[in-house]
Amino acid sequence: MISRLDPQRERIQADLRGLLAGEVRCDDIALQLYCTDGSLYEVRPLAVVRPRNAADVAACVQYAAETGLPLSARGAGSGQAGESLCAGLVLDFSAHMRRIMHIGEETVRVQPGVVVERLNAHLRRSGRGFGPDAGSSLVNTVGGAVAVDGAGRHYLGYGAVRDHLIGLEVVLADGTAISAGREPLCDGRSRDPDPRKRQLVDHLADLLRKNQELIDHHSPRVAVDRSGYRLDGVLTKDSFDLARMLAGSEGTLALWTEVELATQPLPGAVGAVLLMFDSLDRAARAVPEVLGHRPSSCDLFDRRHLSLARESEVRFDTLIPKHVEAVLLVEAAGAQPREVRRRLLELVDEVVHRKRLALDARQAFEVGELELFRQLAVKIPPALYRMKGARPLPSVEDAAVRPENLAELIARTQNVLKRHQLTAAMSAYAGQGQLHVYPFLDLADPRDAERLGSLTDDLCEVVLGLGGTISGERGVGLARTPLVGRQHGPLYEVFREIKRIFDPQGILNPGKVVGTDPRLHLRNLRPTVAAPRREAGEETGGERGALRDLVELQLDWEPSQVVEAARQCHGCGECRTQGSGLRMCPIFRILPAEEASPRAKANLIRGVLTGRLELSNLTSEAFKGVADLCVNCHMCVVECRAEVDIPKLMAEGKGAYVAANGLRFSDWLMTRVDLVSATASFAAPLANWALGNRQVRWLMEKLLGVAQGRKLPRSTSRPFLRRAARRRLTQPRRKSDRKVAFFVDTYANYHDPLLAECLVAILKHNGVAVYVPPRQTQSGASAVSLGALDHAQYLARRNVAVLADAVRQGYHVVTAEPAAASCITREYPNLVDDDDTRLVADHTSEACTYLWRMHTAGELQLDFKPIAATVGYHVPCRLRALGVGAPSENLLRLIPGLKVLRIEAGCSGMAGTFGLKQENYRASLRAGWQLISRLRDPAIQAGTTECSTCKMQMEQGTSKPTIHPLKLFALAYRLPPADEAILSRVSGDLIVT
Repeated sequence: MISRLDPQRERIQADLRGLLAGEVRCDDIALQLYCTDGSLYEVRPLAVVRPRNAADVAACVQYAAETGLPLSARGAGSGQAGESLCAGLVLDFSAHMRRIMHIGEETVRVQPGVVVERLNAHLRRSGRGFGPDAGSSLVNTVGGAVAVDGAGRHYLGYGAVRDHLIGLEVVLADGTAISAGREPLCDGRSRDPDPRKRQLVDHLADLLRKNQELIDHHSPRVAVDRSGYRLDGVLTKDSFDLARMLAGSEGTLALWTEVELATQPLPGAVGAVLLMFDSLDRAARAVPEVLGHRPSSCDLFDRRHLSLARESEVRFDTLIPKHVEAVLLVEAAGAQPREVRRRLLELVDEVVHRKRLALDARQAFEVGELELFRQLAVKIPPALYRMKGARPLPSVEDAAVRPENLAELIARTQNVLKRHQLTAAMSAYAGQGQLHVYPFLDLADPRDAERLGSLTDDLCEVVLGLGGTISGERGVGLARTPLVGRQHGPLYEVFREIKRIFDPQGILNPGKVVGTDPRLHLRNLRPTVAAPRREAGEETGGERGALRDLVELQLDWEPSQVVEAARQCHGCGECRTQGSGLRMCPIFRILPAEEASPRAKANLIRGVLTGRLELSNLTSEAFKGVADLCVNCHMCVVECRAEVDIPKLMAEGKGAYVAANGLRFSDWLMTRVDLVSATASFAAPLANWALGNRQVRWLMEKLLGVAQGRKLPRSTSRPFLRRAARRRLTQPRRKSDRKVAFFVDTYANYHDPLLAECLVAILKHNGVAVYVPPRQTQSGASAVSLGALDHAQYLARRNVAVLADAVRQGYHVVTAEPAAASCITREYPNLVDDDDTRLVADHTSEACTYLWRMHTAGELQLDFKPIAATVGYHVPCRLRALGVGAPSENLLRLIPGLKVLRIEAGCSGMAGTFGLKQENYRASLRAGWQLISRLRDPAIQAGTTECSTCKMQMEQGTSKPTIHPLKLFALAYRLPPADEAILSRVSGDLIVT
């Protein structure tokens, strides 16, 4: 709902919804999601528009022109200069305009919202690609790459976007749509039949012709330059390249709705070498020598970067000795492996052996080695944001000079930092002379916020003094617009005239590239909030009370932790990745909209903490709609290099909503899954019949929200806890060296007691005494995920009381369900902060992890009998979140004759109770379709995974069974509970309407 106190937003929404097929959002929640990007800044828009087609874009621009509203385009929102932030209308092209329109033999035509990595995934099928990899190609859109004329680390091999730009379909500032490309000139004039386009080209050609000498004299002689409008190579005697002029204009001149690009053949071979140096200066001075060997990229990393790499990846600890102060990562590409090897060997010989510039070198030619080397450039930089307090800020990080001047630029930059008493992280795309400087500043400290301005001025003087540019490729935006005039002198007036020709009203991304505010880069800094600090001797409760005045905390954590978790997200947008090697956010993959991204959730909580969002928003349906898109899988925590704990923030937010509004009946049942399962177990024959009855399933969907087509597990009339009591497993065993307390959880208790029997048998076979605490209940994972935190706390306290007593008696807690292990180890300490909870969390393991640790200690029996089968193994998200690797897969490979194929197809799509609901059913299937498709491979006899809900999804679209690894272990041991028929059993049919 829109606040009735803001009639302007209500009017904009009403007007635009009548004009557009796309979405228009003016509510507080949506605006908070779009008020930041990957920069330091926060600017709240009046409306967010998600156009569905070019007609929507034209209508929106025309409306902005008629009403005088400012307007800007947005792709992934990953820019570090604030180039997509706007106080008027923000057009998000990434939501709907992301189609690949046509792939030709050497060209491709796409909509601007297409992610570069997704484009390259399609192009790879035909052996081609789009070379420039500006920023993170896993996240950045093609439209954004054109907007900043991105180049990336492979500029030496591919150049910048403008070098591959064939044409654009654009909307001008008055809403007119035209095609922009290399426009032919006859006697210096355009002959295009479109009078609007003809007039535009003629005006621009006259302007550039008149100022050609000025352009030649004041354009910096550097490889990459994104300061101002890039005018070289635009005008020739016979043509005017309108598309080339628009590249790098950051949406200040026009908006593009279609992009045509040239593609390049993929190289036949790629190799890399790490050159190691005893100083940053020596590394920079070696760059000209490296360039003589025609590399495709040359990156420089400092000591701080290398230290972080060693912390993040143990292999770097042995790869890069601690005495190394800097490295150059050099890549070479060619048609043949032999050619690439020869060039890199010659490079090493010259730089290391003959000229002795580098201490040593490490080479990589295999795919795995190359990926490890590339982690230095791709995965390590975001990890800098884990730091608390002062953080590396993207403010002056994109200067570029000629490569031979890079060493001098680094030396002068270090002197400036010393003068300001600051430290910074440094890296460089050294091959093009592009230096990234991230000074460590805390904008919550007013002194640091003020220091940012003087630091920027001083570094600008250094760069310009070396004939460089203040922006190599990452845009001008809010961060560098005040510096453009200083760099270009009288040429700046030409930029102003270009802006007037294209946009006389100044509505397109106003104030950027050319502007009048000399302090623009210091305004609209993202607000920070610090947790209240206790004075000496002050009780903790005072701190809690101070923050509870702002937001009632639902979890048991310190207020400073809430603030720190929200601040930790710096908005880079890496969580929007759709790359095949990461899971990150499975919901964003099936709903690629900003609200589905983990970044959006951090934005909302930060908005509340800073007062930009009223506290009442936490209890609104709009907030719930965003919060429900977090399914508590923890993949973002695992894969976010800044380690932002989004699930914890969302548990806090969901808890606030539920505390105020309660749970829907269907959600209430999901949190009481043990009660539902116990009831079904009591009447198992009737319940199992009902699951296969079309009419009953229709009724369940209507009343309970459980999807009619979802395969559901059958119930047993003899739950495992009852069996355990009869077998006296519920009595502690005190005389054993190894003993475990088995936390059964709901699925193994009521739906698959054979799984629990197999675990008990395996443990006993290995000399481990098993105790099944009789008063245990469900883990509460679904209660946490749905925000029923009061109930989750009740379950946590009840289970901790039982399990803590067992741990003190020497038992280690094991569970066959990864979600239960994750809940006990990660969620319980958030719910109940006491010594017993931490004790239980520290002594709990997933069952296969426990067995693998026994094996690595030489204590596991290996008397496995052969199993002649091929199984497809899926790693559940909750297991990955535990950070234990894939212990089940490792154990399965010990079984003779069993072939294990790991299926790397992302999340299964079930996400706990998410995939059970009718409203999420189709989205869940889309998310898990790759996994289901892989299981249909005739070579795979059965699937295997530890997660009960993943098992449901894996059996959803195939008749092949999915088996818990523990059952396969029991079968290999030939233990009595095992059933050889499990590998050939057919899973149940779908219930369909």
